[in-house]
Amino acid sequence: MKRSTKLSLLSTAVLGATALVLSGCAGGTAAEEYDPDEQVSITFTWWGNDDRAQRYNDLIDRFNEEYPNIEVKGSFTDFAGYWTQRQTEAAGGGLPDVMQFDYSYLRQYAENGLITDLSSFEDVDTSAISDSLLGTGQLDGTQYGLPLGYSTWATFLNDDLLAEYGVEPYAGGTSYEDYSAWMADATEKSGGAVFGGTDYSQRIQNFEMMLRAGGGNLFTEDGELGFDEDQLREFWNLGAADIESGAVVPQQQLAEIDPISGFGANLTESELSWSNFIASYLADSGASSVTMAAPPTFEDGSQDLYQQAGLQMVVSSQSEHPTAAAIFLDYVVNSPEAGEIFGTSLGFPASETKLAGATLEGPDQQVADFLDSVSDRIGDAPALPVNGYGSIEQTFWDLGKEIGLGTTSVDDAVSRFFSEADVVLSANS
Repeated sequence: MKRSTKLSLLSTAVLGATALVLSGCAGGTAAEEYDPDEQVSITFTWWGNDDRAQRYNDLIDRFNEEYPNIEVKGSFTDFAGYWTQRQTEAAGGGLPDVMQFDYSYLRQYAENGLITDLSSFEDVDTSAISDSLLGTGQLDGTQYGLPLGYSTWATFLNDDLLAEYGVEPYAGGTSYEDYSAWMADATEKSGGAVFGGTDYSQRIQNFEMMLRAGGGNLFTEDGELGFDEDQLREFWNLGAADIESGAVVPQQQLAEIDPISGFGANLTESELSWSNFIASYLADSGASSVTMAAPPTFEDGSQDLYQQAGLQMVVSSQSEHPTAAAIFLDYVVNSPEAGEIFGTSLGFPASETKLAGATLEGPDQQVADFLDSVSDRIGDAPALPVNGYGSIEQTFWDLGKEIGLGTTSVDDAVSRFFSEADVVLSANS
């Protein structure tokens, strides 16, 4: 991506934050006398693939069996398009009643009065969710979101491709350098037909693992970057070495299959991502078997992993039917039916009542077993992301792709990241 284009996107993100501030000034839940016999209609939106959409539609059907008076109109898109739509709706006062939410945007929307305090609804039950997980949806003690589930960072392996090319599975839990060596060997054994993995240095989560292994985090308590240019340069140089050696799938090939990942498209034999992705990976790849292994680490014995409850559910403060919206939210978060339909595909169920409905077998049992296997590596979760985190993560991702395409150097990417992150953090401070 050209610098002028990237700066244009960054300007849009900053202006979008301003729009949220302006629209949020009038925030607040509309007063409502709820009549359970009255027919009402609410809107619900999420991001994800077709597999997730089918599960949500099945859940809506089950919900309507119990609440025939509440019509739920569902819609979905990809992750990037999702937040562009929400920004437009927030500025115009037309946010959906209920939203699947990412914790990285929770602070921004909460501080601007765009989402509602869920503790004000009698129909929202938090008793089946642990205090630590409830905390992932809180800001200054107010419960703005409820977690759908939790995940942790994992290595996914396509067992079919490994068997086809005679590759020994990645053992898990090694250094990132050893993981890079494994990817190079896997690529060589396939003769370049498929690749050992994807450039992990594009994902800010892998960089976060590096910082946490050394006792740090992405951000300081006062909302500043928690790392310096040398640390980012070191990390991106690791990825650049894999690109140069040919160990990872070329960025151009990934661009041709977007939004499907290299792993989902059977271009790579491994991928690092959140543990709840197993259902999506199986659906996208068509693989008969996908294995999960501990992700690589930058410091053996460190607690670099954490329970990430990134997927939350929120109610818009602009909703005309907030009670009906809260009833539906509670159903998605807590009902045994939600556990039955989703299993662990939205993360390992955060609610005990939702977990009670899940049958942990096949991929769902794999997730449960994996979380147990890495329990010693799980430390305290970082604080709620700063305002503008979504834009910073996207900048990290975009610059990583540019390094992969060879359109920018690591040194230039580092300089641009710090410059652009400073603009985002200043605009949202």
